[in-house]
Amino acid sequence: MKKRSKLRGVMLLISGLLTTVLLSGCDGKFVVFDPQGPVAQTQFRLIILSAILCAIVVVPVLAITVFIVWRYRDKPGNTAPYKPHWDDSKVLEILWWGIPIVIIAILGGYTARDTYALAKTPKTAVTDVKPIKIQVTSLDWKWLFQYPDQNIATVNYVHIPAGVQVHFELTSDAPMNSFWIPQLGGQEYTMPGMAMSLWLQADKPGEYYGTGANFSGKEFAHMRFNVVAESQADFNKWVDTVKSSDHELTEAGYNELTQKGKSDEQTFSSYPPDLFDSVVVKNGAHHMDMDMDMNMDMGTDSDKNKSNDQNSQAEGQKSNDADAHDMNHMDGMDMSDMNMSNNSSSEMNHNH
Repeated sequence: MKKRSKLRGVMLLISGLLTTVLLSGCDGKFVVFDPQGPVAQTQFRLIILSAILCAIVVVPVLAITVFIVWRYRDKPGNTAPYKPHWDDSKVLEILWWGIPIVIIAILGGYTARDTYALAKTPKTAVTDVKPIKIQVTSLDWKWLFQYPDQNIATVNYVHIPAGVQVHFELTSDAPMNSFWIPQLGGQEYTMPGMAMSLWLQADKPGEYYGTGANFSGKEFAHMRFNVVAESQADFNKWVDTVKSSDHELTEAGYNELTQKGKSDEQTFSSYPPDLFDSVVVKNGAHHMDMDMDMNMDMGTDSDKNKSNDQNSQAEGQKSNDADAHDMNHMDGMDMSDMNMSNNSSSEMNHNH
């Protein structure tokens, strides 16, 4: 038995070493743990705090579990105390209820504080630069970016100036999705008929990975986009280059983009005015129409039910009136018959 136990221990050690060596060959990095902006850094600190607080519970529980299995295992000569009637310990109950309550209170306080803080514009060292606005529309299965101040648009890639606050306005002209640039901040949903808001910022120039973090159909895995953060001067040059092209986004071109299918990166020197707002209003009106139709259907059914109830009541009243009339008629017939019978009897008695 001892030889088998030692052999199992050696095999587990070898397996652990092989796993470590094989995984060390992976050159990918976890982008969530590589924050490149103030929003992502705040969320990164919250993730680390959550991991530490969870470890305070998880690590002791796992250690105690291993100790109990080892200490109270069934083997000859085990000297572990046997207490079949033990069922209560106030100290242990206070520990395993009190510690989680304290941890949840701490984590909830930090989460609420950071959540409200991130709803505001991120702080930046560059205070004299106006934040840039980018309107984002999720489609099947592509991303459309519009720059209202520059009147240009792109598909599946976006340029932003480094060190500048970026205000993303998000909507969807397709099923609901989720906009996510892991190195710059957390995700935000895109929903038809609604305009969501997300503030992000890149601290330094670089290229960052963006993606849709929601299942949205057959090609959802291809809803990726590249984020290029560059200096303000390089960003301005890029804008001038885009404006100088003659590739415009027309209404017909937008309708073609809304069709289901993948798309390569595209650039447009202009687009129809108020395109983003019209998409929001269009989908919002569609949902309102659906709600109104449902309410009208429910109202129609209710009117029908009321009409049926009124008809039933009227028919019931008619039936009651008819029954009363029949009863009165029968009573009249009975009374006349009785009178005729009485008259006949009196005549017979008189003749007699």
